[in-house]
Parts: sequence; C-alpha cells; structure tokens
Amino acid sequence: MMEALVAALQDPDTRENALLDLSKKRDMFADLAPILWHSFGVIPALLQEIVSIYPLLSPPSLTNHASNRVCNALALLQCVASHPDTRALFLNAHIPLFLYPFLNTVSKTRPFEYLRLTSLGVIGALVKVDDTDVINFLLSTEIIPLCLRTMELGSELSKTVATFIVQKILSDEVGLSYICATAERCYAVGTVLGGMVTMLAEQPSVRLLKHIIRCYLRLSDNPRARECLRQCFPDQLRDPNFTACLKDDIATQKWLVQLLMQLGYTG
Repeated sequence: MMEALVAALQDPDTRENALLDLSKKRDMFADLAPILWHSFGVIPALLQEIVSIYPLLSPPSLTNHASNRVCNALALLQCVASHPDTRALFLNAHIPLFLYPFLNTVSKTRPFEYLRLTSLGVIGALVKVDDTDVINFLLSTEIIPLCLRTMELGSELSKTVATFIVQKILSDEVGLSYICATAERCYAVGTVLGGMVTMLAEQPSVRLLKHIIRCYLRLSDNPRARECLRQCFPDQLRDPNFTACLKDDIATQKWLVQLLMQLGYTG
C-alpha cells in the first residue's frame, strides 16, 4: 500500500490524492522517509509542489485548497527531516531553503498561517535532535530573522514553534555564540521576546511563556547578553500576578527564578 501511494506521487494526475493519503497515514509507515528519499522522482515532485505556489505568495492569493495541498507535501518532507537515515541527506540537499519564502510571508489569513506553521514544523523536526551540523546550517541560511518575524506576527501556535526553534538554536554553544556575537543580535532577540511577553499579558499562553523563559535563561548564560537583557527585560516576568499562570509548572518556575538571579534581580 505504501509503495503504491509513493509511486502515485510521481504522476501529476494521481499526486494530489496520494499526498493527502500519505500525509494522513505517515505515522503508520516506519520506513516511509527512506522510501520517499530513494524513490525515483519523488523528492523533485514534492519540491515542484512547493515551488508551484511561489507566485501566490505576493501579492497574497493563496487559497485554502492550494495551502492544504502544499502542506501535505511539507508533512512528507517533515517525515524525511525527522528520520535519522535521511536527516543529513535532507540537510545536505539544502531543502529547507525551499521553505524560507513561506516564512517570509506576512498575511494573517488562514491559508498563509497554516503554510507558515507547517513549514516551521519541518524546521522544528530538524532541531529536535541535538546536532551542531543542523544548527550551523540554519544559522548560515539566516533562519533567526525568519523565526523572529513569526514570533512577532504569527498565531499563538506559530509563535510557539518559532520560539522553540530559537530555543533549540540557543541551547547549542554555536547558536548561543552566534546570537551573542554582536549587541545588535542580542537586542533583536531580546526585543522580540519582550514584545511577546507584553502580548501574553493580553492573551496568556503557558506553553509559549515556557519557551520564552527558556530562551531568556539560555541567553543569560552569556555576559554580553545579560547586559543587553537588563536593558529590555519585561517587567511582567518580575510580577507575581503575571507569572501566577506557572503555578502548576514547577520546572518553568525554577527556570524563571534562576533567570532572575542571573540577571541580578531578587525575584
């Protein structure tokens, strides 16, 4: 069944239904990623799906149908990005670059939001495994500004995934050094994090706040970043009324206490 669906991806007439079926059933097939990668013409077919909607990005004219179709292709690429046997091949082929135009969009309509979220899911799959090669690739291709844009403009879920990606980049020494190499980079990240905290005062999200605090805590390990953070640190994180939402999350409470200590605040 899986082989027949993968073969159907090669034919433009049967591709759309095959994309839908495979994206729905991808968790049922343990070897789907290697089969997708090594089957003749399949990866080019998935990339063709992606490239075909570039003209719909600007001016924004992406429909729900077109968005759903390309997101099914992206779900299969996420499968390839997640698999240990194909992750490096995926990276070496620079396939994430095909997704960057989607992260550069600003339209807040549902088709664009779904497209950004699914694209972030592919990048998120890459960073879930601690791998400095992945971090180096993402930094060299300027993923940070794209994530920061989503952290400013995206839905709560997109903001959460983008912040998770930045958190994972920061957790690697290479990523922390890169972001802390200049005051401008530190301030750019700190400003966006602060803006999200301010937004959370209006629309609380414990899930997003957890990743924001992890980013702040990791940045506070760097002396230059500590100085920068003190200049743009949001007052809300020192307000017990604001942080009361973390009462059931002991780990994040501890990270926040540690963060405030490292920045020289008493709590």
